[in-house]
Amino acid sequence: MYRFFRFFAVRPVMFLFFRTRVVGLENIPKRGGVIIAGNHIAFIDSVFVPGAANRPMTYLTGSDYFTKTGFGGRLLGWFLTQIGQLPIDRAGGSASKAALDTGIGVLERGGALGIYPEGSRSRDGKLHKGRTGVARLVLSSGVPVVPFGIVGSDGVMVKGSKLPRRARVTVTFGKPLTFEKVTGDYDAARLRAVTDEIMAAVQKLTPQEYVDTYVSARSE
Repeated sequence: MYRFFRFFAVRPVMFLFFRTRVVGLENIPKRGGVIIAGNHIAFIDSVFVPGAANRPMTYLTGSDYFTKTGFGGRLLGWFLTQIGQLPIDRAGGSASKAALDTGIGVLERGGALGIYPEGSRSRDGKLHKGRTGVARLVLSSGVPVVPFGIVGSDGVMVKGSKLPRRARVTVTFGKPLTFEKVTGDYDAARLRAVTDEIMAAVQKLTPQEYVDTYVSARSE
């Protein structure tokens, strides 16, 4: 079902209607576990990025998107499931540990895991400080990280509009980053350094201004 939606529903709309431009596909390893991490400016990013990638991707998505009520809410939850997204609880604490374990499972099976290090969508147009969950995934698994930058998707679903608008979207995948795998406890300074290095690589792929604050502090 994932491949059907990707090739016969998502990609035709992306490339024929939105004229999506994809750069750097050669930077995504063709096999083996990999983390694909980037900016997040619109909900529809989780459709465009997997559609642009040259291999199946799994996204860890907030569980609230899967439990919305009404016909539209149920349809959304069904669609997210069909395109390979997994629900996670973003409440923190034990929920964060469960999300980490879910992500590690995807990587251990040789999958491509998509993640937004900012933790949530930016609503002020700026690129925000990354949360260290991405570093925990990287250091626990030892897989490479491919940074990406998406531009233009925030023009597709404009606030107040019920229908998507035609906007030029560009997805750029950067050179893979590699970090040494760590066993045992994580050092907080190391987690922050790895996260900041990933965010610096993402910033090079997007025109967004970087601000050293978490997304919830300025744009929620």
